[in-house]
Amino acid sequence: MYILKRFLFYVSIFWAAITLNFILPRMMPGNAASSVIARARGQMPPQAIKALELAFGINNHTPMIKQYFGYLWNTLHGDFGVSFTYFPEPVVQVIRSALPWTLFLIGSSTILGFLIGTVLGIYSGWRRDSMLADGAPSLLFMILNSIPQFWVALVFLFILSYKLGWFPIAHAYDISIPVTFSWQFVLSVLYYATLPLLALVITSLGGWSIGMRNNLVSVLSEDYIMLAHMKGLPDRQIMMNYGARNAMLPQITGFALAIGGIVGGAVVVEVVFSYPGIGYALYQAVSNHDYPLMQTIFLIIVIAVLLANFLVDVLYSWLDPRVADV
Repeated sequence: MYILKRFLFYVSIFWAAITLNFILPRMMPGNAASSVIARARGQMPPQAIKALELAFGINNHTPMIKQYFGYLWNTLHGDFGVSFTYFPEPVVQVIRSALPWTLFLIGSSTILGFLIGTVLGIYSGWRRDSMLADGAPSLLFMILNSIPQFWVALVFLFILSYKLGWFPIAHAYDISIPVTFSWQFVLSVLYYATLPLLALVITSLGGWSIGMRNNLVSVLSEDYIMLAHMKGLPDRQIMMNYGARNAMLPQITGFALAIGGIVGGAVVVEVVFSYPGIGYALYQAVSNHDYPLMQTIFLIIVIAVLLANFLVDVLYSWLDPRVADV
């Protein structure tokens, strides 16, 4: 019954989200055709404007409620239309091209940031009385946690790419290399992803590390930890099996939620590095009033976040059955 209630709750949230997803883009001034006209600097005849509106499927004379039900019908049938930005490419094809790059970049940075930050947090929390192991790193983690991702990305781009020329300025791979599963192509992808990956990992380390450190410090004050010390168990066994293991639950919850936010996680970083992922596609869609592409990307982000939250609810009800009785 608890799982069913949560499922219905997330279905209602999903309906509200897709309704907002329909309304918000239409509240923006102008449309895709007017964006193209603006770029032509007024040198476009009225017949061409009408042709553009017909080509993009923009019909301002259809009642909004009719457009809404048409949008719901098409969404449920997986018909997301044609992208205005990449016309005449279908939105599904644009998403299919961009999504793997975002999953690779943001997924890798989320996993690396979680693993490195958690290990550093365990060490910092265990040596909590040491200025070198806890005081100075905690201060550094707080600073890293407060630095915006775009700022780190811009600094890396300016110094390491523009000034020193050590890394490429933009794109995801060397376009002179054929897109195949060859070592040359894989190494090119890793090389081009180095700076965006570093920017994302460095700015996420602080959050994971501080969270794990605080959880561990709280767990280490429990009576069973003191009993383990009194029984003479090795410090490493107490730290990993009794301390870190029990302090990991909130971290795992945060990691599950972070996985849900992978799709829309780093719009700014992708834009700074012109990385061809979902974030960069979203930026292009917003700039060109590309409603179909915008709505589909928002829809994917909403589904990913809601699915992650639902899985966390299911996991919690399994780990602690008392949750289902609330």
